[in-house]
Amino acid sequence: MAEVKKNEEPRIGVFVCHCGTNIAGSVNIQEVKDYAASLPNVVVSNDYQYMCSTPGQNMIVEAIKEHNLSGVVVAACSPRLHEPTFRNATKTGGLNPFRFEMANIREQNSWVHMHQPEEATKKAKDAIRIAVAKASLLQDLHPKSVPVEKAAMVVGAGVGGMQAALDLANAGIKTYLVEKTPTIGGRMSQLDKTFPTLDCSQCILTPKMVDVYRNENIELLTYTEVEGVEGYIGNFDVTLRKKARGVLTPDEAEARGIVGGGCNGCGDCVDVCPVIKPNPFELGMAPRKAIYIYHPQVVPLIYTIDFDSCVKCGLCVDACGDKKAIDLEMQDELMTVKVGTVILATGYDIFPIEKKPEWGYKNYDNVITSLEFERLICASGPTGGKLIRPSDGATPKRVGFVLCAGSRDNTGVGRPYCSRFCCMYSLKHAHQIIEKIPGAVPYIFYMDIRSFGKMYEEFYYRIQDEGAKFIRGRVANILEDPETKNLYIKAEDTLLGRPVDVEVDMVVLAAAVQPSAETERTRRLFGVSCSQDGWLLEAHPKLNPCGTTTAGVYLAGVCQGPKDIPDTVAQAEGAASAASIPIHKGAVELEPYFAQCIEEKCAGCGLCVNLCPYQALSLVEKNGRKVMQVTEAKCKGCGTCGGFCPGGAIWMQHFATPQIIAQIDAFLLGGEE
Repeated sequence: MAEVKKNEEPRIGVFVCHCGTNIAGSVNIQEVKDYAASLPNVVVSNDYQYMCSTPGQNMIVEAIKEHNLSGVVVAACSPRLHEPTFRNATKTGGLNPFRFEMANIREQNSWVHMHQPEEATKKAKDAIRIAVAKASLLQDLHPKSVPVEKAAMVVGAGVGGMQAALDLANAGIKTYLVEKTPTIGGRMSQLDKTFPTLDCSQCILTPKMVDVYRNENIELLTYTEVEGVEGYIGNFDVTLRKKARGVLTPDEAEARGIVGGGCNGCGDCVDVCPVIKPNPFELGMAPRKAIYIYHPQVVPLIYTIDFDSCVKCGLCVDACGDKKAIDLEMQDELMTVKVGTVILATGYDIFPIEKKPEWGYKNYDNVITSLEFERLICASGPTGGKLIRPSDGATPKRVGFVLCAGSRDNTGVGRPYCSRFCCMYSLKHAHQIIEKIPGAVPYIFYMDIRSFGKMYEEFYYRIQDEGAKFIRGRVANILEDPETKNLYIKAEDTLLGRPVDVEVDMVVLAAAVQPSAETERTRRLFGVSCSQDGWLLEAHPKLNPCGTTTAGVYLAGVCQGPKDIPDTVAQAEGAASAASIPIHKGAVELEPYFAQCIEEKCAGCGLCVNLCPYQALSLVEKNGRKVMQVTEAKCKGCGTCGGFCPGGAIWMQHFATPQIIAQIDAFLLGGEE
C-alpha cells in the first residue's frame, strides 16, 4: 500500500486569482499573497488578474520549472469550474496533475462577504493555509482506463429521447430506446400545434417516429421499464422489464412458428371487446377498450391489452383469427442488455392543479387544464377539433386563461419555479380560439409574460393585435354560477390598481410541470442526483448541462428542467454527442479518486459493503480469508467507507487520513493570533 512520501521536502507554489473584482473586490490580494509566501513549504507566491487565462496558466507552468515545485495551490473559484484547467497547467509544467489543490476564495468567501473585506481577507488566508497543508502531502496518482461497450441506451421516447436515439444510431452506435408506454412520441404527440410557427405537432413528430422505428441501429423497446442497473461507465448492465402486451408482433409470432401471424393493426379485436375504459392519452375525455392503441399514429402499430381491466372473455382471440396475435396468458419478461452510456429523457407530468382548490379544477366542469384544451382543440382529439364546454357541449365565446397556475408559487402547495413554456402555449391557445370561433374573446390573466425564444416576442405582439385581452395579476379564486355554469374570475389588475371580476364561459389553467412519476425511481437506479424540485441535476449548469455526476449517464429534455421543444431537441443532440464520445474512443479514463483496501489491516467484517452508495465494494476470498475489494470504476471517492472502517483498512486516494489531519491541524493550530 502506497503511503504519502515523507522523505522529500515539499516545495509548494501558491497562485492567487483576482477574478476581476469578483475576488479582489472583497479580498486584499496583496496581503493574501504575502501571507501565503510566509507559510511552511511555500517557495513561490504570485497573483494574477485571471489565473484561468493563458498568461495565468503559463505563470504556473513556468513556476513549476523554475522553482522545482512538488505541489501547486490555486486560490480562485469553485473546483467544479476550473479544476481541470489548473490540473492541465500542472501537468504541462511537468508535475503529476493530482499534485494540485484548489482553494475556493470566491463562492465560499468573497461572494458571501462582499461588505466584510477584513473578514474575507482573513478567511482567504485560512483557506490557502489549509490547501497548502494538503498539497504538501499529495502524491502521484494515475488514472485508469476501462473499455467501453459499443452500445447506448436512451430511457424515454418523447421528442428528446427520439432525437438522442436517432443521433446515436446515425453515428453508427447500437441504441436501445426504452419507453414505458406502448407507443413512442411522448407529450408532444398530445399537442395540436406548436408555437410560434403554428406547425401541426403530429406533422413534425410522426416522420421522426417512423424514422426511429425504421432505423436499423435502434432497438425499440416500448411498454418496457428499467428494472435494475449494475456496472459503471462503459459497462452498464441494465435489466429491463418487458411488460406483457398480450399481443404478438409479427417478429414474435414468427419466433413462435406462426407464419404470417402477429398484429397488423387491423383493429378487429377492438370492435368485439366489451370492456370500455377512459383513454389516458385523451386525459379521460374519450373511451378506449381493454385492448387498445392510444391514437391512429402510434408507433409501433401494435395493440396492447390492459390486463387490469381485461375480463379474458376470448372474443378478441376469435376476432384475430389466423393471425393468432393475441396471447391472454402472456407474462412479463426480464432481459439484460450491456451498454456503454445512457441518456435519461424521462420527461414531465402536469402538476395536479386540484391541489389549488381556489381555481375549482375537478369541482367545476368548465375549468380544464391546458393539456385538456390541447386535446379538445386538436382535430384528432375526442371532439374532432371542436372546442366545447364540458358541462353542456356549447361553444365558449369567452375563455379565461390563468397563467402560472401552480408555477412561481411559494405557498408550499405549488412549484416555486417558472415552468417556462406556459406563457407561450397560452398565447397559442388564445390564437386558436380567435381563429376557430368567430367573435370569441380570450382573457389572459398573467403575472409576467415570458416570451424568451426566437420569434416568441413577435408572437406575443401578434396575439395582442388579434384582440386577446391581457390582465396582469394573479387570480385569487374562481366561482361558478350553478344555473348557467358560467365562471367568475376574481383577480387584481395590478396595472390599474383595482380588483376585477370577469365572467367567462370556460377557464383554462396553465398548470405547472413537474418531473414525471418515474423520475425519482429511475434516477436512483442510475445514481443520478436531483435538485430540491426533483429535476435531474446536471454535472455543471453552464459547462456540462448534459452530463451528470454519474459518469456515462447524460440528460436530455425536460427531465433536467422545464424547456420548450427546440431546447429539448438541442439538449438531446448535445447529450447524444457527449454519450457517443466514450463509445467512439473505445475506452474511458477514470479519475483515481477511489478507495483502496490495505488487506493486512482488513478484518473482513463487511460493514463497509452495505454503506457504499455506489455498490462499489464487495467481500472476496484471498489467501484463505475474506477481504474487501473495490470496483474502482464504480467508486466515486465519497469516503463513506474510509470514514467508517473500524480498522483503518481503507485508504482514500487524494483524501488520505494524513492529508485530512494536516488540513484540520492547519486550520485549528496555524491561524493568526
